[in-house]
Amino acid sequence: MDHVLVELTDDGVPAVVQLCREALDLPEDAAEAAQIVARLRERPTDGRTAGLVAMVGDTVVGVALSSISAKDPGRGHVDLLAVRRSARRRGIGRALLTRTEEGLAKRGATEVRLAGNPPYYAWPGIDVRYTPAVCAALKLGYEQDRTAWNMTADLSYDDSPALRSTGAAEERLAASGITVRRATPEDVPALAALIGEHFGGAWTDEVRHAISRAEGGCHLAVRDGELLGFAAYGSSRPTWFGPMGTAPAAEGLGIGGVLLRRCLRDQRAAGHERAQIGWVGPVPFYSGSAGARIERVFFLYRKQL
Repeated sequence: MDHVLVELTDDGVPAVVQLCREALDLPEDAAEAAQIVARLRERPTDGRTAGLVAMVGDTVVGVALSSISAKDPGRGHVDLLAVRRSARRRGIGRALLTRTEEGLAKRGATEVRLAGNPPYYAWPGIDVRYTPAVCAALKLGYEQDRTAWNMTADLSYDDSPALRSTGAAEERLAASGITVRRATPEDVPALAALIGEHFGGAWTDEVRHAISRAEGGCHLAVRDGELLGFAAYGSSRPTWFGPMGTAPAAEGLGIGGVLLRRCLRDQRAAGHERAQIGWVGPVPFYSGSAGARIERVFFLYRKQL
């Protein structure tokens, strides 16, 4: 099967979305292909991103999207690599990845990661259920770096722990002078300041994006005009929750559980039966606060150029 590699343009995005719907083997990924591609294409056009498609005649049979880390200009990321099922095992994925690595090297990368590049990412890494992709990464010289996981909150029934009332907890917070409310665009500067001070700044664009989207949102805890915590959803895609954070001085007050379940109730109201909590750190917190369980596990890979 002869193919050619060409640069992805805006006109080619619909064909890439359709390709991903057919090529992504996990139903949850295929169902949200449009949101995945759109999120990756939202990166600033500052020379740090690139997209390639493999063509056989007039048909798109493969795609690779890549980017340079905003934190480390020497680190490149492969954000998406997909090949149509009928075109697999014919060297197309290898060709896309090789050309992508070459392009990242030309833009200054000395290392490539098969891992998410926040705030615009599809997955933390390669879902372990994509076994052929795991095998291909190892065959092409990538070494496993870390393991990450998503948790799932069940929103499908009224008595779900994820949907427990926050009324009593909010009353207790109010007695301490803490107000819990929905965020607005006017809150973004304060959110950016809180995130920059305590969480490194990477989440600012995710939270801004969540607030601006009809299918997203963010909830806040505030006392005497001081922002104590936040929780957002819908930035990466409508069914995903995160990021969230609580200022160190406010930890232990129960703010996180309240903000989390307020977001999950919003997602339930939007018709979602499950919420993915992406790239989880504190597993016990999400298990206790929302009955969430680890469901998706990802291997993260790296390779020196």
